Amino acid sequence: MRILAVDVGTGTQDILLFDSSRVVENCVKMIMPSPTALLAERISRATACGRAILFTGVTMGGGPSKRALQRHTGAGLPAYATPEAALTFNDDLAVVKGMGVTIVDSSEVTGKRDTEAIDLKDLDLEAIRKALDAFGVDSRFDAVAVAVLDHGFAPPGVSNRLFRFQYLERLMMERNELAALAYLAADLPDYLTRMKAVARTVDVEVPVLLMDTGASAVLGALQDREVSKRDHTVVVNMGNSHTVAFHLRGGLIQGFLEHHTNLLNGARLDDLVKRLATGTLTNSEVYEDGGHGAVVMGESHRRPFVAIAGPRQDIAAGSQMHLHRAVPHGDMMLAGCYGLVSACGLRIAAWREEIDRALSAGA
Repeated sequence: MRILAVDVGTGTQDILLFDSSRVVENCVKMIMPSPTALLAERISRATACGRAILFTGVTMGGGPSKRALQRHTGAGLPAYATPEAALTFNDDLAVVKGMGVTIVDSSEVTGKRDTEAIDLKDLDLEAIRKALDAFGVDSRFDAVAVAVLDHGFAPPGVSNRLFRFQYLERLMMERNELAALAYLAADLPDYLTRMKAVARTVDVEVPVLLMDTGASAVLGALQDREVSKRDHTVVVNMGNSHTVAFHLRGGLIQGFLEHHTNLLNGARLDDLVKRLATGTLTNSEVYEDGGHGAVVMGESHRRPFVAIAGPRQDIAAGSQMHLHRAVPHGDMMLAGCYGLVSACGLRIAAWREEIDRALSAGA
């Protein structure tokens, strides 16, 4: 069984071609620049050359690309976008227009001269296949699993941070398991527009699984040898943009927080994690501090085992907690991909035994 797992972040996209017939550590891996970082570079080059930009394609992650677009239009240069591509930059097209972007119909796309045409998408299977082919790796797979952070389609006037936490809280109250944050493509709710866009870009007839980036990273970190021995944990993933922490007992979610990594330091992280575990952290406190929020469903007076993963562990410098650095299957950067593979086993019953056996052999 071969699963292409792609964890799409703000700084990198982490790629694993999982093959259940191989030792997990020997599976093909790539750490590449993220789609939004690549998009930001293309926009910046067009700005430097004084060229107009035309965005087509589907909704994808913003972040660095949104800031690059603002610099482009701020320099007085034209930018055009089809409606779905424009949603990359804001759920409200009126806001996108206010950024200096002209919304165009797909029939108007062709024929614009001296314009940089950019096709938006979070998942570039053609590029991945070319990279695999360059090294003689068979680029066929039996499933595609992708992790993205989807804020959800927020109604006009509603903060996307607030909307995201409203739907996450609903999910966790209904089913407080990490697997609840993983969907087969056919089961995606309409408000997860970024995930639905990813699913539409898969060009082969195979099962497609989508998962929230934070949950996939934590599910992968649970495969670390030390973490896997613990029944009561707080697992923190410090991404380039977002930091998430899940309080888990017996595999069930007791609490969850999400903050922006650049607003944290060691002392602030200690406080958040400790109060997440004791059940005293509030959603409004994290939101007002510039983060997304917190959901607390349980409390503990017993100190949990705290594990940390993600590329921005430097932010935790100065922490007074004993932080275990999780390295599932020997690779911290692939935690999200290992979580995606595990989620495929949780969501596709016929594959569960084979996936579990392969992952356990590498644990």
